[in-house]
Amino acid sequence: MIDHVDGVVFGVFVFLFLVVTVLGFAAARWRRAQDLDSLDEWGLGGRGFGTFIAWFLIGGDIYTAYTFIAVPATLYAGSAVGFFAVPYTIVVYPLIFVFLPRLWSVSHRHGYVTPADFVQGRYDSRPLALAVALTGILATMPYIALQLVGMQVVLEVMGIGTDSDNWLVKDFPLLVAFVVLAAYTYSSGLRAPALIAFVKDTLIYLVIIVAVIYLPSQLGGWDHVFSTAKDSFATFNADNADAIAAGDKAPQAMMPPGPAQWAYASLALGSALALFMYPHSVTGVLSTRSRSVIRRNAALLPAYSFLLGLLALLGFVAIAAGVKVDNPQQSVPQLFENEFSPWFAGVAFAAIVIGALVPAAIMSIAAANLWTRNIYRAFINRDATHAQEARQSKIASLFVKFGALVFVLALSKSFAINLQLLGGVWILQTLPAIVIGLYTRWLHRWALFAGWAVGMAWGTWLAYGVASPQQDHFGGPLVNFPGTETKVYIALIAFLANLLVAVVLTVVFRAMRLDEGVDQTRPQDYHADAGDPGVEAELEPHEHVRA
Repeated sequence: MIDHVDGVVFGVFVFLFLVVTVLGFAAARWRRAQDLDSLDEWGLGGRGFGTFIAWFLIGGDIYTAYTFIAVPATLYAGSAVGFFAVPYTIVVYPLIFVFLPRLWSVSHRHGYVTPADFVQGRYDSRPLALAVALTGILATMPYIALQLVGMQVVLEVMGIGTDSDNWLVKDFPLLVAFVVLAAYTYSSGLRAPALIAFVKDTLIYLVIIVAVIYLPSQLGGWDHVFSTAKDSFATFNADNADAIAAGDKAPQAMMPPGPAQWAYASLALGSALALFMYPHSVTGVLSTRSRSVIRRNAALLPAYSFLLGLLALLGFVAIAAGVKVDNPQQSVPQLFENEFSPWFAGVAFAAIVIGALVPAAIMSIAAANLWTRNIYRAFINRDATHAQEARQSKIASLFVKFGALVFVLALSKSFAINLQLLGGVWILQTLPAIVIGLYTRWLHRWALFAGWAVGMAWGTWLAYGVASPQQDHFGGPLVNFPGTETKVYIALIAFLANLLVAVVLTVVFRAMRLDEGVDQTRPQDYHADAGDPGVEAELEPHEHVRA
């Protein structure tokens, strides 16, 4: 299974993987409370992370391993809109600076663990809260699966498990990583990815900074890199002119032409609006100890966008280095293997795989919390104790990861990748209930539910109708905006339909005097901070280890 694997690469990779495994289990004793038998402790790390810890945790949460593979892969493949990930991660931070402190305040005042908890308290609607919870779980599953896909890509380039037709032998390394991830997440909860994030981000920054300085210097400089990429795309377009004209292939370009600019802009805006609707992003935010921590992180997290911009350029570097792979996702790992010394290639591969473990752990915890709080406790056992909730979340986190593993092993990779694009379509439909709800309760709870249903149904239907050369359905994120030939992100179209239905039906339902339910929150709850009366504090303060 590993006969043709470089021993130095493999040794360095295994050493670093074992280091983070030990850290994952040791995290159960880091900032330890009396026990982890509550969602505040197991699922939110005691609600006491400071700016330094939160920066690593949230950054490690939203900049995933698959991001570090997929973004440069889109540029390597010549996608004219592939660079959209960089501006969207810049746009998102002013947005979260505005609304996430309000979500933190009301959540800590009332002990909310999930965004669906807030929806339940704000609108007094179990069906709407259930819709938000199910949407969060649904959108998170393929996201977790893609972390495993990212790990698989690295293992394939290393040559581990790729020379066997036996699925058990071929996927054994991935199964081992899955078991380790499941074990330390079950044992340590959110503390595990928070602690591992230090190692992950340090390695990622080291690898990328070395790569963007060292590799271009070996390839004739950035001018040569860009000119080589430009020439490569021009050659492809000339050789495939007929197929491009027939619509069978997309032209390759470094910059989006006029017709693609709306696609670029809508992908950036839609993704920015969706990013912090994901339950794992909210989980990272609610684990912080004050509103100020969130604001400081909103100001500091763009450093990751700088990193992402550098990383994206490695797609062009791979072209200049002559990397030839059938799967563009392998371009950057293959570049590292070709150009780096074996020991540093091992560091780079470990950085990407460890980069998958952190977000996968947080995502599974967030999805498990949704199950426990908004399905198990809301509909199955309304008198559940804290210990029962924690036990349910631990078990649910295993099922979530197992489902993602089955997803990866049973379906084609292109299907998994494109289905993940639906995550943004789905999760954006929760924005009216959550973000607008943080400022006003004017929208009626049943109008919000109807808008969510329309957005989910129409967005899924539009995505189902998109074909690609690899598959007939769920082939991409873009469709023509209704009545035009302009390509835009499906999530934004569905969101606009959602919002329109919610507004129109609110007017109708208010005219009908339909029951609006009882708002459990008060205006002052949205400005509460650490130390204020009634605010959920860190359960076991550890002043000597706070960042």
